Amino acid sequence: MTDPEDTHDCETCGASVAVADARRSEPFGDLDPDTWQTLNCPHCGDRLATVFVGDE
Repeated sequence: MTDPEDTHDCETCGASVAVADARRSEPFGDLDPDTWQTLNCPHCGDRLATVFVGDE
């Protein structure tokens, strides 16, 4: 079972997406892409969250 903190609910299609299954893209604005990434729904492509990845 996936930890609820490692999932995001897509507001567009209603899917519950594990962080590991989300598509990653560069963040919007002036955020450093080496430190931040945007998680996108693999089903509909909508943005789920922008997350800190600086320690990865």
